[in-house]
Amino acid sequence: MRDDGAGHPAWVDASIGELVASDGLFTDGDWVETKDQDPEGTVRLIQLADIGDGNFLDKSARFLTRAKALALNCTFLAKGDLLVARLAEPLGRCCIFPLDGDEEYVTVVDVCVVRLGTSAIDPKYVMYAINGARTRADIETHRSGSTRKRVSRRNLARVTVPLAPGYEQRRIVAKIEELFSELDKGIESLKTARRQLEVYRQSVLKHAFEGKLTAQWREENKDKLETPEQLLVRIKKERVAHHEQQLAEWESAVRVWETNGKPYMKPTKHRKPAGLAKLKSSELAELPLLPGGHVYTYLAHLGELERGKSKHRPRNAPELFGGSYPFIQTGEVKAASRTIRHHSQTYSELGLEQSRLWPEGTLCITIAANIAETAFLGFDACFPDSIVGFTATKTLVLPSYVHLFIQSFRARIEAYAPATAQKNINLNTLQKLVVPLCSLEEQQVLVDRLEVILSVADEQERDIDRALVETEVLRQAILKKAFAGHLVAQDPSDEPASVFLEKIKTERAQAGKSNPTASSL
Repeated sequence: MRDDGAGHPAWVDASIGELVASDGLFTDGDWVETKDQDPEGTVRLIQLADIGDGNFLDKSARFLTRAKALALNCTFLAKGDLLVARLAEPLGRCCIFPLDGDEEYVTVVDVCVVRLGTSAIDPKYVMYAINGARTRADIETHRSGSTRKRVSRRNLARVTVPLAPGYEQRRIVAKIEELFSELDKGIESLKTARRQLEVYRQSVLKHAFEGKLTAQWREENKDKLETPEQLLVRIKKERVAHHEQQLAEWESAVRVWETNGKPYMKPTKHRKPAGLAKLKSSELAELPLLPGGHVYTYLAHLGELERGKSKHRPRNAPELFGGSYPFIQTGEVKAASRTIRHHSQTYSELGLEQSRLWPEGTLCITIAANIAETAFLGFDACFPDSIVGFTATKTLVLPSYVHLFIQSFRARIEAYAPATAQKNINLNTLQKLVVPLCSLEEQQVLVDRLEVILSVADEQERDIDRALVETEVLRQAILKKAFAGHLVAQDPSDEPASVFLEKIKTERAQAGKSNPTASSL
């Protein structure tokens, strides 16, 4: 131990190992394998997912029998133990174990258990000190591993914390908790505002596709409105015309392909559109009534829907990747606010042969993992069969109209997914998605108004996210001030930290316990 150099002679820097008294405990959790676990067991296995940054997250649900825990010589946790994560993220995060019960809890090997065994040191003080930027930086210097960062117990024991006198520790903890409580109230208000924004966004989308957002426009443009019957006739006519155009383009592409000596796979011929099926009365009965000039139709009637593909197995074969053709995954669709501008992988020539290069502007719709996320391609790209590409018949529907409609209907689309670990929907679900259709002019008015409203909501959400980041910066600033000795006043009558540290050292020596700093895994 040493003076901390901050101008407070009653403070010292102490290693975590030095804080553990003779009645304390400094150990790793236990090596409990899957075969050792039993869902009917009564001993809960606390995992890394439970260890929060200053709070116990209480997420896990793994168990083993008491007999197995005893056979494995497990260390049982006690309420008030400090739990330190030896794996990221973040490395070294610490919380206090809050659950009651003797011999009811054990933990995994990558969680370090620190039981101070002395009332001279406040465990909350140690927890806050470990979670502060200074101690975290010290932990980083003791880490090992390149792909998975970890810190050994032996190295964790060497990490130092700035230690205040006992009474000052309690004053510091009380002040930290007072300030953190105010911060938490602010954070909850921000999160509530974010939830309210999402409710507002969905409400606006719902009203838009029920015709309420453009009611005045329809009143002012009665002469431009088609009847539902006229609109259905036009859908049928435009689909036929669209297919004839595709057929002509395919025939031209085949001639070019043959002239060039058939250098790649033959261009795919577009299928003839199926007959225009009417919606069932049972389907219509569950849908909101539409205003004049609107009609319900299936998404498949408004354009082409086709899954991405990769015929190669395995799909992650290295020879598929590393070329010049962008390859998009579902996560990149979800991450895009509207248009996909970035990609993490590229396909090789082989990958392209197994897949298809979709043109810039294609609407991507996810059908697995992240269901019904949508975004437009910002460049020509390939994608797997977990993504569906939608190409609109532009004389019938605006791509942006479909994009916004799917966002309004996303929760309903997700409900079609079976309750399995890997949720997904099939292409048929999207093809039979019932869409409220109006004239192109009204679609454009609706899209323009929605984009203005939603852009304001998006900016407000970004403001909230920035404020949430700032609260975390402020939280670290509070800890920094606390452990620099500037958060509460010092009391000259407080016993210096060095005195009770020396007592701990002496008692441990008398009990025949070595300094945990010297122990190894």
